[in-house]
This record gives sequence, C-alpha cells and structure tokens, in this order.
Amino acid sequence: MSLFDLFGKKTPGGAVAKHAARLADKRSMTPDRWEAIQALVKIDSEEAIAAMLPRFTYYGDPTITDHEEKETIFNAIVAKKHLAEAPLRRFIAKSESMSWPLKALEQILPSEDVLLLLIELLSKMDTEYERDPQRKLQILAELEQRTGAGIVAAVQPFFEDVNETARFHALGAALAQPDASQAEEALRKALAREDSMRVKSKVLEGFAKRGWSIEASAAGKLPDGWFLDGGQPKRR
Repeated sequence: MSLFDLFGKKTPGGAVAKHAARLADKRSMTPDRWEAIQALVKIDSEEAIAAMLPRFTYYGDPTITDHEEKETIFNAIVAKKHLAEAPLRRFIAKSESMSWPLKALEQILPSEDVLLLLIELLSKMDTEYERDPQRKLQILAELEQRTGAGIVAAVQPFFEDVNETARFHALGAALAQPDASQAEEALRKALAREDSMRVKSKVLEGFAKRGWSIEASAAGKLPDGWFLDGGQPKRR
C-alpha cells in the first residue's frame, strides 16, 4: 500500500508526510521510527492516523521493540475514537495485514459493524486461483472466530474455493454458526467432493457436534481416526 493510497490524491506536506515516509520504511532505524510515532500521535487528523497504520504491515527487530511500537500505535489510534474510523476502514479494505487494524476498529465500533465490513470485503472476492490469497484467508479465518447473521451465506461460495486453507476456514466458519443448518446440504456436498483430509476432519467434527448423519456412500474416504456409526461420524 503506497502513501498515495493512504492519503488520497496527493500526499500532504509538512510533518505528517515526513514522519509517514520514515515510519512506512522498515529499514528505518528504531530511534527514527519512535520519533515519527511520537510526533504522529500528537496530531489529531485522519492523515496522521493513516500515516501510522503501515507500521502494522511489517516486523521489526528485536521482537520486543516491534511489539512496543505496534502497541503504542494501537493505543493511540483507539484513543482517537471515531476520528480513526475512516482511516481504519480504508486501510483494512486494501492492506494484506489487517489483524491489528481490525482489533483497533473493534474498540471503536460495535462488533456487528465490524462483521458487516468483513462480509462486504469477502463479497468482492472469488474462489478462483490467486497468487497471494492472504487477504481472503485472513477474512475467512476472522469469520470462523465470530458468530453473526450473514456469515453462513457469505462463506458458502468458498466451500468450493481452489485454495484448501480457504475451504478449511469457510467450512469452519459456517459450522460455527447457530444457523449452520441453512448450509447443511451444501456442507454434505462439500464433504463428498473434498479430497483434503484436514478439511474433511473439520466437517466431520461439525457434523458430530450437531448430531448430523452422513450417508457412507457420500462421505468418501474418511480421515484416519474417523468412522461412521449408523451414519453418525465418530472418532475411534
């Protein structure tokens, strides 16, 4: 993500631009990054908040310093409350590293609003091959950790994703929902065509937990340690 993307049509002049460039460069010296962070924290503007967000996209050395820098930025952004909402939304919409920004946004907005954002972002993605699917995988993994209206429908297309990890999280997200029964038949079909034993185990665990039965002819080869008892999946 470039500084152009963060700030709009033109990069702002003055202190924000100077410190933004320094903080976005992972080769910057630690004292220079700290100086940039401390300066940007004191500026109450969306541009200053946007300038701090790229620090979440790379790891610094040593690890303890890396965490301190990110935690300082996180706390500063959360303290700015709704001034930070728009920069966080823009960043999450484009960045491949969204863990820290998502946590910050959830401190500012209700969880339901964050969930709607994740579902909206996922709706713009597809199930075909892509060289770097990290954004999609992060969103699906996030949805697997949440419950809420719309998740089952949002992740169902990704039961057929070409990426095995995407299928793993999509199926897990659906099975984690109270209304997972909406996708029961789709889940059975996913199990029948699945060739990844890891993914199959995920589905079988969900079926076992819910007491759903499976036709032996539709289950295909089962992962090690699993068997069907009258159609009920069980572990040995």
